[in-house]
Amino acid sequence: MDFWQRYRAIDARDTRFDGQFFTAVRTTGIYCRPSCPARTPKASNVTFYETSAAAHDAGYRACKRCLPEAVPGTPAWNVRQDVAARAMRLINDGVVNRDGVDGLAARLGYSSRQLNRILSHELGAGPLSLARAGRAQTARTLLVSTSMKLADVAFAAGFSSVRQFNETMAEVFDMTPSALRAASSRKTSGGASALTLNLPYREPFDPGIFTFLSVRAIPGIESGTATSYARTLALPHGDARFTVEYDAVMPGRTLTLTIGAVDLRDLPALLSRVRRLFDVDADPVAIDTALAADARLAASVAEAPGIRMPGALDPGEMLVRAMVGQQVTVAAARTALTRIAAVGRPSRNPGEGLERMFPTAAEIAADGYVLVRGPRKRAEALRAAATALAEGGLDFGYGDDMGTLAAKLLPLPGVGPWTAGYLAMRVLGAPDVFLGNDAAVRNGVKALAAPTPATASRAGGTASPDFREVSPWRSYATMHLWRAAAQPRTRAGHVPITNSRASSRRTAEKVNR
Repeated sequence: MDFWQRYRAIDARDTRFDGQFFTAVRTTGIYCRPSCPARTPKASNVTFYETSAAAHDAGYRACKRCLPEAVPGTPAWNVRQDVAARAMRLINDGVVNRDGVDGLAARLGYSSRQLNRILSHELGAGPLSLARAGRAQTARTLLVSTSMKLADVAFAAGFSSVRQFNETMAEVFDMTPSALRAASSRKTSGGASALTLNLPYREPFDPGIFTFLSVRAIPGIESGTATSYARTLALPHGDARFTVEYDAVMPGRTLTLTIGAVDLRDLPALLSRVRRLFDVDADPVAIDTALAADARLAASVAEAPGIRMPGALDPGEMLVRAMVGQQVTVAAARTALTRIAAVGRPSRNPGEGLERMFPTAAEIAADGYVLVRGPRKRAEALRAAATALAEGGLDFGYGDDMGTLAAKLLPLPGVGPWTAGYLAMRVLGAPDVFLGNDAAVRNGVKALAAPTPATASRAGGTASPDFREVSPWRSYATMHLWRAAAQPRTRAGHVPITNSRASSRRTAEKVNR
């Protein structure tokens, strides 16, 4: 977006752009979200920033009226695959808090000086400032949503000292932490052992993602319903347990995250990963507008506006799940993963029927792979991948791009283009992946009503089989096709052939979607 496109967005107070850029006003010294209800400033007094960190560094403080830190993030970090986007995904996951700028730079293959120059040029702020802005946002969320002690809030948000916490909050928000909490009218949850937080998203929001996760849930590790999802998760400093809920009766603009157990040092990473899991930073209006222009997808978009693309809580776990799920049905994959999960250790923070942890790569390499039924090559491929993960020979994650991810995964036995593409969708949040050789995708295309000549003309003539017309949102097209394949019967009367063993055997790579 250029200056005037952004200016028109703030003049219209368009909520779709909240979190995607920030508006700083020179005459007031504050920065706002695009939908701020205050009077639109003169264009000559406005500067737009890509990140709140850039506004901080330029000397602006956050608006107390529109609370620009309390918005969904920008989907740009998934759409973009450059160094800046990769760095932002890692910063959001807490890498700077854990490993410092040098650790972040090493993961990206740059020196800290080069990385600082790249981020300052692209985003208007260096890695330390970007991490600092993330800490301030997390701290504000904890202050207004919980009754945690201020010292606990400081360390949970990633600050190294209470003094640093106080100074940053005063500089960013022009308020002390105590004043920020007092200004909030929200009821707060109890102590640090049971935190309840809100995860903002852009409307519309299709809760079908909860069903997607629940049908794949591994008993003892995960549980789910049509409106809730809970699980255990191993994080750098300990075991966590959380629940995410969607209010189907009175849906708002937030999901409710209840954290039953977590080491406070892991809280920023947990928040980032749960946000990625539920794709809360997506721009559904932009996505749906592009998809609805394709006659094959228009009806599905109308029925499920705001469909989300599930992320991954742990990259290594997602690789294991994808490999186990190849060439079998979703139900069969869940059964196999349940057997493998038996080698995982008990959770150190059990509760609500969640008592185990997903096995580590070392546990799968030692004992778990033998529980995989079927061809021996399949079990050996899983063992090889788990061994590479456990020994450090394979290291991939949120800081990769499509090219580096494929380069790391494709040499593994049993891993092909489908697996690499699927991991790009789930781990990187890559929005433009189309899994054309997937059986359920093909069934989804068959299940959707064929376009009439009139609708085909509106869609741009002859539709391509790879849905390139809806780029860069083909991953979301894939979600709609999977949804269509899962329906017992479409309005057009087609009965999709899904989950059949015969079709699975004929497909080179079938999905654990």
